[in-house]
Amino acid sequence: MRRSVSVSLFLSLAALLFLTGCTKLRARDELNKGVRAYKASDYDRAIEHFKRSIELDPDLLNSRLYLATAYAAQFIPGAPSEENKQLGEAAIQEFTRVLEADPGNVNSLAYIAQLYYGMAGTAKDDAARMELFAKSKEFRRRLIEVQPDNPEHYYSIGVINWALTYKPRMQMKADLNLQPDQPLPRRARRQLGEQNTELVEEGIDVLQKALQINPSYLDALAYLNLMYREKADLVGSAEEREQYLQRADDLVDRHKQLRDQQEAGSATTATS
Repeated sequence: MRRSVSVSLFLSLAALLFLTGCTKLRARDELNKGVRAYKASDYDRAIEHFKRSIELDPDLLNSRLYLATAYAAQFIPGAPSEENKQLGEAAIQEFTRVLEADPGNVNSLAYIAQLYYGMAGTAKDDAARMELFAKSKEFRRRLIEVQPDNPEHYYSIGVINWALTYKPRMQMKADLNLQPDQPLPRRARRQLGEQNTELVEEGIDVLQKALQINPSYLDALAYLNLMYREKADLVGSAEEREQYLQRADDLVDRHKQLRDQQEAGSATTATS
């Protein structure tokens, strides 16, 4: 009797393992079909395959990562349609689920940072725009924890900070009937400083870090130049203002010199 029960239990377990194995194989088959559709840019069909793969095997992380990427591939940064917004949100939701299983997944962190940045361009007002930029920066900081030697993450924070500081500075000058290169009066400068100083300081810091990692990072040079110009309109004395403007001009010269060197190097490589 005991032997009969043992045999029955064994057969039941074997059947369960067989069915589980079959389900996992079907999940991988759906994943492979989805990848083929994705590579053919047939995103709707790819998404259906990835969803079926996840239903069959929720632990198959690549299916969820591909599903998120298929949504992200259709998202257009800055496009204002509700459909586009939903694509961005769906991608973020799926990448977030990947991070629940793998918190250090670089692709998911980077995609989410990029998606929030792209969605900021369609924000309905400044408050919503700032919130989306803040979320993008949050994921860039998480990327820095994982990849502290990648200059792009520092640079990206600097770009966001410049976007957040440039607009209010220019608006204030326009309201005061000042030209862009004219200094602000003391009261306006203090008012702007309350809003912009922390962002400007952080922007300068992260862009300098990007250049410490890669001294030839042309885009980081360009934005550090812009950040010094933001800083120049926040400092108290005319002398200090000129010092920051001079630093900015020096970076323009350095940028041109490095760009010419890189272009010359590329031309030499192409002809050799």
